[in-house]
Amino acid sequence: MNINKSYDGMITREIHLDYMLHLPRGYSKEEPEGYPMILFLHGSGERGDDINQLKRTGLARYSEDHDDFPFIVISPQCNEKTWWTRELDSLYALVKHVLGELNIDKKRIYLTGLSMGGFGCWHLAERYPELFAAMIPIASGTEAYLRSPERVKVLKDLPIWAFHGEKDLVVPVEEIKKLIPYLGKNFKYTEYPEAGHDVWTETYENTEIYGWLLKHSK
Repeated sequence: MNINKSYDGMITREIHLDYMLHLPRGYSKEEPEGYPMILFLHGSGERGDDINQLKRTGLARYSEDHDDFPFIVISPQCNEKTWWTRELDSLYALVKHVLGELNIDKKRIYLTGLSMGGFGCWHLAERYPELFAAMIPIASGTEAYLRSPERVKVLKDLPIWAFHGEKDLVVPVEEIKKLIPYLGKNFKYTEYPEAGHDVWTETYENTEIYGWLLKHSK
């Protein structure tokens, strides 16, 4: 005999994320408006337990080299045995933690990432669309289940500026183009016609993207 039953419970797990923190020059807890914050997700090559690997490339490197960078930057490191798309709840918990620790303008929280980190951006923003004011995914796509109109439509109002190399052999440009039909009027796309996978070095050196981020708030 089959009997229909249900179970309600709670599952908790312990998480650990090392992260690199950049504070703007002259950072003060007393700044009345708070500071804009960027959550940066690195690529697969920087996974592991050596946080200094994050200084090799991407926004963690850029902010390290520019002490006048006006954003708080949170750059967590992904364990080598996992992937950012599997750590969405951990990333959300980290953001909630730093919001309680730092003087952050909650209306100006931004998200960016490269390659594996770009995948993480799409999935984190879809899971928590109310959290971010704008997003810059680079050389990325999504896992297949996120490509349905029903899932992507939650991002249609989020300002997104995506970057990709036309000759990318790691994440083919078709991966980002699959998403474009489902995104809204706030979506921008820049394609580098002669570039391969590494388009993030040029992108993060482009100061225009930071001005674009600051135009957006929740």
